[in-house]
Amino acid sequence: MGMLKTVAQAWKVPEIRGKMIFTLLMLIVYRIGSNIPIPNIDRTVLAELFTGEAGLFDLFDLFSGGSFSNFTIFALSITPYITASIILQLLTMAFPYFERLAREGVEGRKKIAQWTRYLTVVLALIQAVGLTVGLFRRAVIDKSAFSIIVMVLVLTAGTAFLMWLGEQINERGIGNGISLLIFAGIVARIPSGIRSLATSIEAGNLSVVTLIIFVVVAVAVTAGVIAIQEGQRRIPVQYAKRVVGRKMYGGQSTHIPIKVNQSGVIPIIFALSLLQFPLTITYFLKADSGFTEFVTKWLSPSGNPGVWVYAVLNVILIIFFTYFYTQVSFNPADVAENMKGNGGFIPGIRPGKATEEYLNKVMSRLTIVGAVFLAIIATMPTILSILAPALSGIQFGGTSLLIAVGVALDSVRQLENQMLMRNYQGFLK
Repeated sequence: MGMLKTVAQAWKVPEIRGKMIFTLLMLIVYRIGSNIPIPNIDRTVLAELFTGEAGLFDLFDLFSGGSFSNFTIFALSITPYITASIILQLLTMAFPYFERLAREGVEGRKKIAQWTRYLTVVLALIQAVGLTVGLFRRAVIDKSAFSIIVMVLVLTAGTAFLMWLGEQINERGIGNGISLLIFAGIVARIPSGIRSLATSIEAGNLSVVTLIIFVVVAVAVTAGVIAIQEGQRRIPVQYAKRVVGRKMYGGQSTHIPIKVNQSGVIPIIFALSLLQFPLTITYFLKADSGFTEFVTKWLSPSGNPGVWVYAVLNVILIIFFTYFYTQVSFNPADVAENMKGNGGFIPGIRPGKATEEYLNKVMSRLTIVGAVFLAIIATMPTILSILAPALSGIQFGGTSLLIAVGVALDSVRQLENQMLMRNYQGFLK
């Protein structure tokens, strides 16, 4: 209710209402483009390609809102941009040039954003060639060089347009543009999932009682996701008083917010990418090959006992990647050094090495909670598909839920900040 109240209040402000309308229009443009098919494709063959287990391609289809399986102009979605952003983030830790750019403030971030755009186009071009010449080659009607080049350029231009669309939302709209595009794709899949559930009920494959239990569990899980996403440990920080000339500085109290789920949805994506890679390889092999039979039995969510092996490996990988990515995104040594340099300290903890060790201990305890939470959310759809196979028709699993809730909370938070800034501005006037 609080979220809806914030949106309703923001809508009454003309300036913010204009930004909200602009954001909605950009998302409508995105959904229209997601239904424009690539030319020169046999739709019948395309439908046959996506029957059964699709492996890693299910993840691509999730981010594209179904554009990948339908092979539309936005089939590559924004995944090349996400990959480029992760690569640049890792490069800032490995190469001094990028590390220096990251420390240069606004100008450095602009340069990194420029590198990200270039790398996005390169990755999109490579992926477009791979899809056209490789994965979807059976569905291509005209295999001439000119036709292939046109398809590759259309796919690459689609990703470049989405990247521009996301940046326009960042500048003139509300929320993070790239995240909102993924959010729109996820939400767009809900009606088809509801229709699938209705069909299952009519066919007698799903009882109304089971559906009610599912809805109750879904609401409870959503509430848990919101609680964990918003949960944080606030470590108090006190700054010593300093006299500079005739003025006294410092002496104020603040805190360091450490989120329970510091890594977001990244560990789930990494774990899914590794686990579904063998399934993706079987996509290019014969159904009766030894490798395909082994993967289907032992590593597939639909295999027996593969589903249990898949679930256990998924939990282990998510916990590992949660710790790994948390260490990458939050460096206690840098935080402790910055606090010491600015005269800050945690009450009862000595500055420097002791502060670093304390932050490490707190972060490790929070990370295990966040890691277990992510593992439960990611594994729940797999277990649910075993207990109630008819519910597998609704495509709104753990990854989708985390992304949707995270983006919604972030967007509402930005609305609150915009309204707060407007009130301060009015007060100053």
